[in-house]
Amino acid sequence: MITAVIVYRVLPETKPERKEGEEEESMLQTMAGYGKVFRDKLYIAYLLVGTLLGLVYMQMYSTLSVYLRDEYGYPPWGYGYILALNAAMVVALQFWFTRRIKNRPPMLVMAVGAIFYMVGFAMYGFVSTYILFMLAMVIITVGEMVISPMAQTLIANFSPENMRGRYMAISGFTLFAIPSAVGPLMAGLVMKYYDPRWVWWGGGIIAIFAVAGYLWLHSHAGERLGAMTATQSDPSAAASEAAA
Repeated sequence: MITAVIVYRVLPETKPERKEGEEEESMLQTMAGYGKVFRDKLYIAYLLVGTLLGLVYMQMYSTLSVYLRDEYGYPPWGYGYILALNAAMVVALQFWFTRRIKNRPPMLVMAVGAIFYMVGFAMYGFVSTYILFMLAMVIITVGEMVISPMAQTLIANFSPENMRGRYMAISGFTLFAIPSAVGPLMAGLVMKYYDPRWVWWGGGIIAIFAVAGYLWLHSHAGERLGAMTATQSDPSAAASEAAA
């Protein structure tokens, strides 16, 4: 409720206003607009890479607790303290990290965050002491603080002003819903039929592919994202683009 009040009173409305005489979009036109999202090849590539990383990230909230209990005998509080460390770091350091990455090339920032995920998640397959489990979470959290704000910004930067809702909807499904459903299932099968450490080794391998994907996107989408950022921050640039 406090957040709702802050959003209502403080944050400005960003929904584009309809031009005079412009008809409101029908439901059929709205649904057809999703086709435009799927035809945006660079954006879809960004979502596919993000889905890979999401499969790794979701292990923190599902598989990790079972792994620590079944493989090392830690009680629930052992997992709880690890997540509490994650939360405390985000509360204390997120703004500091966000200020220092906001003007960096976005896909390179995402690649760096994916490297932290690669190291942190893979560590759970190599270490066996609680202090090193905590250290792995520190590394993962650094990656999270780098990736989370930039990932949302990139969705907004990819999307045309009048299609932000549709771009956000597709991103929510691919970056969160699919990894949340598929990630724990895949990990559960690995833990049941193979060496459980392969969950974390496999996560590190998947994160390597994500790093490569973000580097590819940096070389192919960097110019587009730079132009979008400039347009959003400069109203005169937006007017010139609309006139063109």
